[in-house]
Amino acid sequence: MNSQSQSQSQSQRRKNFKIEAFKHKVELDPKYAERTWKVLEHAIHEIYNNNASRLSFEELYRSAYNMVLHKYGDKLYSGLVATMTAHLNKIAKSVESAQGGLFLEKLNHKWADHNKALQMIRDILMYMDRSYVPTSHKTPVHELGLNLWRDHIIHSPNIQARLQDTLLDLVQRERTGDVINRGLMRNITKMLMDLGSSVYQDDFEKPFLDVSASFYSGESQQFIECCDCGSYLKKAERRLNEEMERVSHYLDAKTEVKITSAVEREMIANHMQRLVHMDNSGLVNMLIDDKYDDLSRMYSLFKRVPEGLSTIRDVMTSYLRERGRVLVTDTERLKDPVEFVQCLLNEKDKHDKIISTAFNNDKTFQNALNSSFEYFINLNNRSPEFISLYLDDKLRKGLKGASEEEVEVVLDKVMMLFRYLQEKDVFEKYYKQHLAKRLLSGKTVSDDAERSMIVKLKTECGYQFTSKLEGMFTDMKTSEDTMLDFYAKQSAELGDGPTLAVQILTTGSWPTQLTAACNLPPEILTVCEKFRTYYLGTHSGRRLTWQTNMGTADIKATFGKGHKHELNVSTYQMCVLMLFNSADGLTYREIEQATEIPALDLKRCLQSLACVKGKNVLRKEPMSKDISEEDVFYFNDKFTSKFVKVKIGTVVAQKESEPEKQETRQRVEEDRKPQIEAAIVRIMKSRRVLDHNSIVAEVTKQLQSRFLPNPVVIKKRIESLIEREFLERDKADRKLYRYLA
Repeated sequence: MNSQSQSQSQSQRRKNFKIEAFKHKVELDPKYAERTWKVLEHAIHEIYNNNASRLSFEELYRSAYNMVLHKYGDKLYSGLVATMTAHLNKIAKSVESAQGGLFLEKLNHKWADHNKALQMIRDILMYMDRSYVPTSHKTPVHELGLNLWRDHIIHSPNIQARLQDTLLDLVQRERTGDVINRGLMRNITKMLMDLGSSVYQDDFEKPFLDVSASFYSGESQQFIECCDCGSYLKKAERRLNEEMERVSHYLDAKTEVKITSAVEREMIANHMQRLVHMDNSGLVNMLIDDKYDDLSRMYSLFKRVPEGLSTIRDVMTSYLRERGRVLVTDTERLKDPVEFVQCLLNEKDKHDKIISTAFNNDKTFQNALNSSFEYFINLNNRSPEFISLYLDDKLRKGLKGASEEEVEVVLDKVMMLFRYLQEKDVFEKYYKQHLAKRLLSGKTVSDDAERSMIVKLKTECGYQFTSKLEGMFTDMKTSEDTMLDFYAKQSAELGDGPTLAVQILTTGSWPTQLTAACNLPPEILTVCEKFRTYYLGTHSGRRLTWQTNMGTADIKATFGKGHKHELNVSTYQMCVLMLFNSADGLTYREIEQATEIPALDLKRCLQSLACVKGKNVLRKEPMSKDISEEDVFYFNDKFTSKFVKVKIGTVVAQKESEPEKQETRQRVEEDRKPQIEAAIVRIMKSRRVLDHNSIVAEVTKQLQSRFLPNPVVIKKRIESLIEREFLERDKADRKLYRYLA
């Protein structure tokens, strides 16, 4: 009972306990704020007068802390502004009075002092910065110090213009070769940046850019009047590098893009056309003379300005097109197809090197080069033939002794020219003819090189393009096996007669022409008949037609004084020479009658036997370079040669004669007709109805990898298909065609 009442009274006491306000009021000395400020003001004066070492920063911090705590923040802040302003006005007068070069040094020195003072003042007034400044929306101490410096020093009427002029003058002096104090410049420009980007820009950067633009405008005008293009570009490059270096030493990094664009505009963009077209030293001269360094410099400088690279590209393209046009229409060059193609390859190599060395392998320049070559190579309709003749020369003898890599390089270069051809089917025609001659005469450098070329053509144009070429190689191998079998089975019957080597060519794979067979000598005819009997007995259902215009023969001949030689001749030449076993002299007419060789071939054949020095196993009367139907031919007893084996080639034009060219062109046009018709049918089968222009566009697109079909020919093929009821015209709209299933 007793303990219970005791605990109740304790809990009552706890409930009644409360904290009362502090009854004793602390009265502040009315002069406290003024007295404390005086202490702080004195400290600020001492800091500015470089006597800070005597001060107790801890006491000063406490004084400032108490002033803010006792709500005298306003007095403290306004006092600070007034004191600093007074000091800065004194500093302004001191800087203004500095003479000449000492002006910047004094400004820099005072700026360093002001920054040091500002740091100490900020430390003392740290509490004000943290509590009073944010709540009163005032400027923090450090920033305030910078703003006051800007307003009373940098923007002082007697300093602002002088500072700007001094800085610009120093830059100008450095540009003209003087050495200036870059460290001092860096400190001053850094001061402007520290005061805010707008101060740096308005008080220095904008006038600096204006003055620079004006300077470079004048200098570029002066340079362009007295320098050639290469020298001008060197000066422009040097100026650009100097400005970039200047920025790195004492300007704001953001100024770089502005000053370089000013230099680029004044020194390059404003003079681009004049530079590239400069007489005797512009872009064309650089290209002609392989000035890689100058071209590289032009590329890198022009790349920096709008339309710069397209300016170079346009001039290069028009130069290449004109140069190529002159090259492919030069009648002297056209006399030698191999030289003609070599010139094209040299031009390609030359400009490939320029693009890779000087133009940074720029794809747009490579495309411009390709389009220029495609343009002028197709201006000459003999380009396909000449490229094939060039390959023929290389694969016959030009690549003899070359390594596999060297062969590949040559073939790849030729393939590059082949890609530019619009009439790839014309090239195919000639290539087939030339390959046939190489294979049949055994005059190919290497089978590997031949096959490599066919693989490249196949990769480029597909199987259809090369199937017949591959068939020719197959025939050569089959013929070899056939001859081995023929001699194995017939050797007893053949005895000591002439040895025969037959190449069996599949019709369609080879570019054979139907020519009347000439009269072979009886001893050869006998062996030929035996082979025919053997072959047709082995292969039923086949026909053999002798191509006497394509064969060769080795015959032994004995001349005066018992000189013996082995003559390597064509089949036609053999037929002619064998006649002289039974006659000393024969007229042209007698030879023609006995051999039945076509007149054109016979004249070439006799020309090579009687008119070529060192190969004249026959002599003719009257003696002249050309063969006439009145000529008489005699066996030349006096023929001598230091070689036992003498090859007598047929006098034949390396290029086609005009009638042959017309004939080839005609065959090409005939071959194109079914291809165009097949393309039209393919397109109409999938589209069913199509207008004329769309058909022409689609056919061109489908066939352009082989040749560019002529719209007139396409129209004729459409008419032919309508006649044969593959297509019909729409009854309502005559321009529309319909496919008939």
